[in-house]
Amino acid sequence: MKEIISMKNTMVKEIKKLRIKKHREAQERYLIEGFHLIEEAIQANAEVEWVLLSQRGLEEWSEWISEQEDDRFIFVTEEILTSLSDLPTPQGMLAVVKMPKTEETLSYSGRWLLLDNVQDPGNVGTMIRTADAVGMTGVILGEGCSDIYSTKVLRAMQGSNYHLPIVRHPLAEAVEQFKQNNVPVYGTELNKAAVSYQELPKKEAYALIMGNEGQGVSAELLSLVDHSVYIPIIGEAESLNVAIAAGVLMYHLLPF
Repeated sequence: MKEIISMKNTMVKEIKKLRIKKHREAQERYLIEGFHLIEEAIQANAEVEWVLLSQRGLEEWSEWISEQEDDRFIFVTEEILTSLSDLPTPQGMLAVVKMPKTEETLSYSGRWLLLDNVQDPGNVGTMIRTADAVGMTGVILGEGCSDIYSTKVLRAMQGSNYHLPIVRHPLAEAVEQFKQNNVPVYGTELNKAAVSYQELPKKEAYALIMGNEGQGVSAELLSLVDHSVYIPIIGEAESLNVAIAAGVLMYHLLPF
């Protein structure tokens, strides 16, 4: 197993840059941390270039490491791993992964979750993870959404990015394509024309738009949807967290 013990090592410096979006895009690589995410990536045949292990990682996952029989593993000091991690307590294992070379082709059929300017990494990751759990066809990210290759989004997704298509695409164009394919499009908004989610017919195919945490779905997109939808608030809360609302809607709309 290769070993790096110097903080000044060139590879360490290049990997550290991946914590910043512009460097991820330039290198077309990203970081994942912890055994679960690394195992998910390898099982999904993602292009895992390097797996960096501290002493803790070697001790905790020695059996799994021995089963891999591959030369991607590098031993590093705790100091190096801490410098590369954005966690208060690193988990002993961190990997460098190549971004997919091509995006998935949109089918404009099935059940799709569309995110409009959702900026919080935890919300983006949680909604993608829930979409995976519900068996959605895929997720489309519109302009302004948090970068799915940020470590916070990756942790919130918990490997779901390897299970279903996640595509960046202008949402107005996608909505028009769904409608041309007779796929109903729903947008979340509280107004006089909106219907309770409980009144929506359950369909084998639909597109559901969830909006920005503070401003909701844009007026442009709402003008294109087939139905504006709301979730009734029974208690005193002003609103629901967007990720919670998305989970309620996706499970309610299951076609069985």
